[in-house]
Amino acid sequence: MPLFLSASIIAVLLSGCAHTTSSTLNTPQREKVTVLLDWFPNTNHTGLYVARDKGYFRTQGLDVTLLQPEEGSSSQLVATGKADFAVSSQESVTQARAENIPVVSIAAIIQHNTSAFASLENADIKTVKDFEGKRYGGWGSPIEEAVLTAVMQDAGADYGKVKNITIGTTDFFSTIGRESDFQWIFYGWDGVEAERRGTKLNLIFLTDLNPLLDYYTPVLITSEQHIKEQYDLVKRFTAATSQGYTFAIAHPDEAADILIKAAPELNADLVHKSQVWLSPRYQDDAARWGEQKGDVWKGYATWLSERNLIPTMIRIEAAYTNQFLP
Repeated sequence: MPLFLSASIIAVLLSGCAHTTSSTLNTPQREKVTVLLDWFPNTNHTGLYVARDKGYFRTQGLDVTLLQPEEGSSSQLVATGKADFAVSSQESVTQARAENIPVVSIAAIIQHNTSAFASLENADIKTVKDFEGKRYGGWGSPIEEAVLTAVMQDAGADYGKVKNITIGTTDFFSTIGRESDFQWIFYGWDGVEAERRGTKLNLIFLTDLNPLLDYYTPVLITSEQHIKEQYDLVKRFTAATSQGYTFAIAHPDEAADILIKAAPELNADLVHKSQVWLSPRYQDDAARWGEQKGDVWKGYATWLSERNLIPTMIRIEAAYTNQFLP
C-alpha cells in the first residue's frame, strides 16, 4: 500500500535522514533512522515495534523513528533520501521501478499474499464480475487501479462500470456498506476483526484469482543509493528488524502487547487475535523470515506487463534483494 505524508512529517524526514558519519556499535550516539509505515500501526508492523521495544535497533547502533502515513509517495521519499526505509508492497515497487524510481525491496514482511477484495455479505458480491455497478473504496494508488482493472479484464468484466472512490486510510468498518460496496483488505487485520465482530463478509482472495497474484505484500524498501552508500546501515537495520519479526513469530502474545503499548488507541483484543493469526504467516514456508524469490517478482511483473499496466518490463534482479537478511 502506498504512503501519504503530511508536510509536518516530511519536515521530520528532511531534518532526520542525513547521514554524515557511519556509526559503529561502540559509538554512544546512535544513528537516526526513519521508517515510513503504509497505514496506521497494525500487526503487519509488529516486528518493527518489537525491534524498537526490545532494543534490537539500539544494539545495532540505531535510533529508529516509525512514522505514520498521511500524504505523498513513499517510493519517492525513499528514493530521494528523505526517508531511510518504508513499508511498501511488491505492487508499488514494481510500479516505481517501471517509472525509473530506484527503490529496492529488502525483505518480505509476509511470505504470501493475504489480501482480498471484501464486501458485506448482503452486498451479494461473490465474483469479480459482480464488481460491475458497485462502488470501490480505495486508497488512491495508480497501481491499485491497475490491478483492479486487470483482474476484471481477466474475468470478462468492465472496470468502467465501477465507481472508484478514494477513502485513503479510513477504517474499513466505518466505510464499507456506506461510502463503498467493496474494498481491498488484509485478512490478518480487517478479516480477523470481521470475525471478532461477527460481521459476515464475502471475500475474493487475490491468490484465488491467479497464482501470479501470490506476490509479496507488504515488503520493506530502501533506495539504491542507501544500498550503495549506507550498506552497513541497511544491513544493521535489516538484522534488527528480522530479529523483531522472529520474536513475533515465536511469541505472538508478548509481541501483541508491545504493539498495544506503542499504539494504545488500538483494540487490544483485535491486536491479540490478529497477531495469533498472522505470526505463523510472516515466514510461513520460507527458509527464513524476509526471503524473496525471483520467480514471484518475475511472475507478477510479467502479469502487469502483458496487460500493459506498467510502461516497461522491470529488471527483476534490481527490484529486490536477499543480501541483507541474516
